[in-house]
Amino acid sequence: MHTLSGTAGVWQSHNGRLETESAAERVSWALETFGERIVLASSFGAQAAVCLHLVTRQRPDIPVVLIDTGYLFPETYQFADQLTERLGLKLHVYRPRLSPAWLEARHGRLWEKGREGLERYNRIVKVEPMRRALDDLQAEAWFSGVRREQARSRRNTGVLELQNGRHKVHPIIDWSEREVEDYLTQHELPRNPRWHQGYASIGDFHTSRPLSDDLTEEESRFFGIKRECGLHQHV
Repeated sequence: MHTLSGTAGVWQSHNGRLETESAAERVSWALETFGERIVLASSFGAQAAVCLHLVTRQRPDIPVVLIDTGYLFPETYQFADQLTERLGLKLHVYRPRLSPAWLEARHGRLWEKGREGLERYNRIVKVEPMRRALDDLQAEAWFSGVRREQARSRRNTGVLELQNGRHKVHPIIDWSEREVEDYLTQHELPRNPRWHQGYASIGDFHTSRPLSDDLTEEESRFFGIKRECGLHQHV
C-alpha cells in the first residue's frame, strides 16, 4: 500500500491523471494506493450494480457498506439481497442509533419540515451511521458511484476528492447514462426494480419520486428542496 500524501499540487496531479484513465484503471489505482483501508459504499439504487461489479471484480472481499435508514423501498432490500448473493458481497449494514418509530416519536417526521428538517434527518439516519461505518472499518478512503450527469451539485466533482480527512474515489464520475446502460447490458446486471417504475434516483420511499414531464432526476429527491443526502458533503 502506498500513502497518498504531499502538497496540494501533488494531490491534484493524481486527480488530473485519473481523469484520463478508465473506470477500471481508477479502481486499480485506488486499491493499490489505499490497500485494505478502502471500502465501497452503495445505496443499492438504480445503477448500483455497476460499481459493485466493477470494484469486486478486482477485489471480491472489499467491505461494502449499506446505510439502512429504515425507510428504504422493499424492492431495495430485495435488490441488496439479490446482488449480495450474486456477487458474493461482503456486506456491512449500518443503521441509525434510533429506530424509525423512535425517531418519529422523538423528532416527528423531519423530512416534512423543510430544508432544516431534511438536513437534520439526513444527519441522523445517514451521515452518523456512515461515519461510524468508516471508523469501524478503519477506512481512509471509500468508493462512490456518483456521476456528474446526475446533478448540478456534482458537475465539478473530481475522480478523487478529499472530504473531512478521508479520500473519496468516483470511478464512473464522467459516465453517461448510456455508458451505464451499456455496462449493465454487457455484464447482464440488473437495476433496482424501482427504476422500471420510473425512478431514476432511489433513496428513502418518503423522499423519492418517479420522473415525470415536469420533474427531473435532480428534482425527484427531497421534494426538489435539495439534491444531496449529506453523505457526499458531511462524511
